[in-house]
Amino acid sequence: MIFHPSYLILIPGMLLMFWAQSRVQGTYRKYADVRSSMGMTGAEVAKTILRRMGVHNVTVEPVQGELTDHYDPGAKAVRLSEGIFASDSLAAAAVAAHECGHVLQDVQGYKPMNLRAALVPAANIGSNLGPMLVLVGFFLGAAGGIFINIGIALFTAVILFHVVTLPVEFDASSRALKLIDEYGILQGKENQAARAVLNAAAFTYVATALYAVLQLVQLLLLRENR
Repeated sequence: MIFHPSYLILIPGMLLMFWAQSRVQGTYRKYADVRSSMGMTGAEVAKTILRRMGVHNVTVEPVQGELTDHYDPGAKAVRLSEGIFASDSLAAAAVAAHECGHVLQDVQGYKPMNLRAALVPAANIGSNLGPMLVLVGFFLGAAGGIFINIGIALFTAVILFHVVTLPVEFDASSRALKLIDEYGILQGKENQAARAVLNAAAFTYVATALYAVLQLVQLLLLRENR
């Protein structure tokens, strides 16, 4: 592995991602200790919302880990982490409702969500192979130009994936806040807590997208200074 001055441009992105992760962890833990007045667990919140939406082909399942919650459109399953599934906290309600927001996107054929799903294979290839090809090209001199250009082209799929992810996640959070208010999942100021949890989580996607952009800039600088 080499060190090139262009790597310094990644430092602000790393710091931003660290801050975003610390913020979401702190906000989550703050409201994970506050019980909702309705006393519904994350699993109950998800099942209630799905039932009220008339969605009967999506299951609610526990998954290991912390904040590993997600909706799997292929399996038609809302998977809630251990700290969300059985918890009746404000954080659990917010996270469970967010995943139901993704279900609603799926049911309504939300185009950005479909586009993100289509970009996953290309983004996985680009994130792993793109920077590697750029480094290979860096060592090959003039003959490595094609490797660098291919690597950068592959990495643009990563950028596109993160850009598309932003409206998908913000929209899911917006839907979640409307659902928990409309169905009376949370009461009064509890909705403000849910908004705080979801806003903190959303900022991690912003930080990740900005870091990916800085990675692309760094790869371009490598190409110009090889």
